Amino acid sequence: MDGNFINEYLLNYGPWQAMERAVARLMEHGDFNNVRLVGRTGDGGADIIAERNQKRWVVQVKHRSNSYIEKSAVDEVLKASSLYHGDIPVVATNASINNDLIQRRKELHASGINLQVWDRAYLTHNANLLSDSSSKLVEPRNYQEEGILQIVERVSSGKDNSGIVIMATGLGKTFVIGESLRRLILKNNDSLGRILILAHTNEIVYQLEKSLWRFLPKYCTTAVWNGNERGDISNAKVVFACIDSVISSIDMDTMPADFRMIVIDEAHHAGSQSYKKLLAYTQAGKKNGPYLIGMTATPWRSDENDIKLIFGKPFCTIDIIEGMKNGFLTNVDYRMYLDNIDWKKLRDIKNLTPKGLNKTLFIEEWDDGVLRVINNTWSEIIKPKAIIFCSTINHALKMRDKINAMQFCRAEAIYSGTHNGVTMKPIDRSVVLQDFADGRIQIICAVDIFNEGIDVPDVNLLVFQRVTHSRRIFVQQLGRGLRISPEKNKVIVLDFVSDIRRIAAGLELNEKLERTPRYIQLGKPVIFMTQQGEDEKKESFLKQWLKDVTAIQDAGDDEHILKFPPKEQIDSLM
Repeated sequence: MDGNFINEYLLNYGPWQAMERAVARLMEHGDFNNVRLVGRTGDGGADIIAERNQKRWVVQVKHRSNSYIEKSAVDEVLKASSLYHGDIPVVATNASINNDLIQRRKELHASGINLQVWDRAYLTHNANLLSDSSSKLVEPRNYQEEGILQIVERVSSGKDNSGIVIMATGLGKTFVIGESLRRLILKNNDSLGRILILAHTNEIVYQLEKSLWRFLPKYCTTAVWNGNERGDISNAKVVFACIDSVISSIDMDTMPADFRMIVIDEAHHAGSQSYKKLLAYTQAGKKNGPYLIGMTATPWRSDENDIKLIFGKPFCTIDIIEGMKNGFLTNVDYRMYLDNIDWKKLRDIKNLTPKGLNKTLFIEEWDDGVLRVINNTWSEIIKPKAIIFCSTINHALKMRDKINAMQFCRAEAIYSGTHNGVTMKPIDRSVVLQDFADGRIQIICAVDIFNEGIDVPDVNLLVFQRVTHSRRIFVQQLGRGLRISPEKNKVIVLDFVSDIRRIAAGLELNEKLERTPRYIQLGKPVIFMTQQGEDEKKESFLKQWLKDVTAIQDAGDDEHILKFPPKEQIDSLM
């Protein structure tokens, strides 16, 4: 097999899914931006969309067993380019170009359509031109370098056989893993052996492979192993797999035995029965088993499994608070709105559980007030780009329509479930994500899309309208706006969530940040307010009433964790 990820084996035998990703990897190594794989059922004929020179490229990949590509491929990619609002259509193929296709391309060029055809020779030539180090690699930050050095030293020395990277969303845990693998492969490729990288969903599997391409030398081939495909997993240097597919292989006793390293992404899932079965079968993390590495932004689990007992000593640990304190994450301007609390109901509360309080205290719907706040905040931000976390698909669609009716920006909804019997098509979701990436859409109203494992363009406004009782999900959602970007000096967070536990989370965040030098200079990190402005009286009351903020955040719906506030304190709020 050739020493390149685009090689004779791939071009001759595929599979077609691997061919699509190899073309995307070639583009990722080149000067394309926002490269997105969209090929799947319902993709509208496109397999890859990307941006270059302010133009949108729409690529259809054709893996063929015959020598020449048919003319119908051109019609398909032209249709796909129209559906995806493309500027430049491309046919990429392992076949060769015949005279009919050459003539068709000339006709299209004459009519102003810049059709590109990347045939077998073109793909091979451009892959061979690549250096072993991607031009998109950047120098690690100091805290990332410390984690990378730990991984390389501990794996190379054999002093232990496991570890975990714990880094909050936006701090670059995938970068740390990727750069560590790059250095280990360049240092001792043969002795390192083959690598298995696992995730619990197909979406994260594909995202991981794409994220790590830039770190891998071009001679490192990759394969995906999941319910959709099983690539050349016997020969690939790095295999990206969904845990369910691997468990099925274990049950049939057909899992390859030559992986010398196993990496688990979203490692807070490693306490599940599936991962326990994998670790028992492979003996990963044990003396004679594969080296075991975990990575997660949120190490908490809802059960009693402590993932540090699984992975042992961390390579590095940086939580969201440390990242914010030290400037590794962008500044936060967190505004928690209290307009939807009916303070008079405090006098009548009988059930002091979170569920009872939430049901009694909070007004159900106040979207119009939320929209006014968003509209007023919009003018504070240079090039605003926002995610609104909505509670249901119907809510997301309603918010989208109301925002677009106000005409201060363009909004779209994105979701993964089904609404009124209709599921959002992959093509529609891909177009929305790409339009958001390049600024054609300014607001996404999201339902359960951006919680875990999906990277989005840097945003500078987050709006919370979704109630979540999970600290892990809250931190993941907040992290979507905390990434550092040259074009933003802070992220504004507008929190309208109707849950006493979220108020406790806001109090804790403020308590941990407000006395650090960085936020003393910047001002209060978390402000409790109404639409009329800051409300220090209600904030003071909440601080007194919700003293044990950590216990309240983690409380179950029916836990009695609060004491009834004194009557004089309640009266002072009216």
